[in-house]
Amino acid sequence: MAMVEKVIIVEGRTDKKKIQPIINEPVTIICTNGTVSLTKIDELIELYILEEKDVYILADADSAGDKLRNQFKRELPEAEHIYIDRAYREVATSPVNHLATVLTGANFDVNPEFLLK
Repeated sequence: MAMVEKVIIVEGRTDKKKIQPIINEPVTIICTNGTVSLTKIDELIELYILEEKDVYILADADSAGDKLRNQFKRELPEAEHIYIDRAYREVATSPVNHLATVLTGANFDVNPEFLLK
């Protein structure tokens, strides 16, 4: 049986660039580029066949991130939400060791060097 593909949905390209080197396993990272409409979410679900994958939402700890999470909670309720510490506010500005820790907590295989930084 094939392994279920993992997908992480982030807000922007800087978030994607920040977490890509931390993750040590195949994963698709999708950028929403800010707030998205329900149509856009439906398109993402269809385009990436998200119902058949393990989907994780990694959004900023701010009002835009909360809004994005709420939209995905409605449209893709089975998605798992990964939260960064509110003190860091943005995924892109969070320390790599913090991101590695929260990703490990969500059962991602992370590059161990990032846990030590």
